[in-house]
Amino acid sequence: MAFMINDECINCAICVEECPNQAISEGDEIYVINTDLCTECIGFFDEPQCANVCPVEACVPDPDHKESEAELMEKKKRLHGD
Repeated sequence: MAFMINDECINCAICVEECPNQAISEGDEIYVINTDLCTECIGFFDEPQCANVCPVEACVPDPDHKESEAELMEKKKRLHGD
């Protein structure tokens, strides 16, 4: 499943540079994750880097965008190639 940023976000932007897919951008009030680009860092890291670096635990799984590891790997391949 893709990740999302909840309203606990403090706009520190530390997550932006950690995302290998450039899926995180500044929203109107908080940072947001583009679910079409989020692969939960599958194919890059063992765990989602946004959640790993977030000081307030605002990066959480998005229950509205459930994807299997295989689906996330296919998305990664579409975005970056093999």
